[in-house]
Amino acid sequence: MIPYTAVTNDVLVTVRPVYLDGQSDVMGRRFVFGYFVRIDNNGLEDIQLMRRHWFITDETGSVQEVEGEGVIGKQPVIAPGESHEYNSYCVLETFTGHMEGHYTMEKGRGERIKVDIPRFDLKAGVN
Repeated sequence: MIPYTAVTNDVLVTVRPVYLDGQSDVMGRRFVFGYFVRIDNNGLEDIQLMRRHWFITDETGSVQEVEGEGVIGKQPVIAPGESHEYNSYCVLETFTGHMEGHYTMEKGRGERIKVDIPRFDLKAGVN
């Protein structure tokens, strides 16, 4: 798995995508991709992941926009020097695409910051 990284406001986001062949159906044009995310707080105060905002683009240029609270039903607090990890998936109708976006985080004093999620490639048959 190729790691993709971005650093914003002392927060390191690392994403590792993987093609899920066993859950995909080539003839049915259903390509399933998992992605593993690690968020490292390299700052000096707690941060809480409040919202996510994703753009999922397939090879035709069609974009799905996904926005909502937290990640996988959680709004984790990440202390300085700590990290939070989770995994999720998306489904495309094409062999390739990419994802990118940002998280809205809240610092301990209530200040909200936007943290970039790096653009990462999705390619069927590649891990």
